[in-house]
Amino acid sequence: MINTTSKRKIEHLKLCAESPVESRKVSAGFEDVTLIHRALPELNMDKLDLSAYFLGKRLRAPFLIASITGGHPDTIPVNAALAAAAEELEVGIGVGSQRAAIDDPAQEESFRIVRDMAPSAFVYGNVGAAQIREYGVDGVEKLVEMIDADALAIHLNFLQEAIQPEGDKDATGCLDMIKDICSVLNTPVIIKETGAGISREDALLLQKAGASAIDVGGTGGTSWAGVEVYRARESGDSVSEHLGELFWDFGIPTVASIIESRVSLPVIATGGIRTGIDIAKSIALGASAASAALPFVGPSLEGKESVVRVLSRMLDEFRVAMFLCGCANIQDLRNAPVAVTGWTLEYLGQRGFNVKDYALAGDAF
Repeated sequence: MINTTSKRKIEHLKLCAESPVESRKVSAGFEDVTLIHRALPELNMDKLDLSAYFLGKRLRAPFLIASITGGHPDTIPVNAALAAAAEELEVGIGVGSQRAAIDDPAQEESFRIVRDMAPSAFVYGNVGAAQIREYGVDGVEKLVEMIDADALAIHLNFLQEAIQPEGDKDATGCLDMIKDICSVLNTPVIIKETGAGISREDALLLQKAGASAIDVGGTGGTSWAGVEVYRARESGDSVSEHLGELFWDFGIPTVASIIESRVSLPVIATGGIRTGIDIAKSIALGASAASAALPFVGPSLEGKESVVRVLSRMLDEFRVAMFLCGCANIQDLRNAPVAVTGWTLEYLGQRGFNVKDYALAGDAF
């Protein structure tokens, strides 16, 4: 018998594959970022070095397939396709929330398949901040062991929890639990937002708590408030549907959140990453890696080759962007100048960030 958590996971996957779930009125902000073109790159594009190290693991390019699914028998072939593609192209991959496997150990295979299909890849586990108080350190260690994870993501999805009728709306004590886990767990801990962004205030708290990295999960990509609108509509829950519609675009857009989150921790840029140019802009703004989920949902239902095709295209685009910016390697890209304009410039100015320094060659931060 499939439990309610497992049932919800397959509902989420189908909705993301079949329904418009992206932000409606708020973009991730990449249109406000201009990479400075180098008309004389003085490079051989075929010899650029796209490789990067993230939390001690080498990636062929600074990219991760973000957490998508797991926790239902039908997600096994989906995660197998995603993981096999990540292994072939030597990028990282995360699993969906492992809560379903804690609730029902029969669902563990839907997560283990990722490590089985990607034995060499950077793989990270995933659990919600709302659940870590229940599981404790011992429970979290089991999640890492389940998939031989290189890191564990603790996701912050309180926007979604606030809208779900079955959501956990008690956010008290999460920071202390994060501190405890970071101090005891031998595996790096990534704190991951799921679509509403990370502020400077929270980035500083997470840094002090001992987090190993921050995944900004900014507004501009998949809206989990939007996903809940469809679930509420199907169940006739008018209250949750109203809340989901109202908060569909709530949060900090990805580009702004990358800059907000630049403390002394590696940053993953997630939220509306759709092209290799978006990846390049993220790295130039200070992210250590970029990640995306929605572009791979449909392809993953078709199989590994479809995922490889989409991912290869994004990495090819990324290579061209690096070439046209005159960047031979990732460190060059991190030091490449960019111009920030429009709404993002206004927002960051009001928040007290001096983004003009990004227009200077060299890392001004």
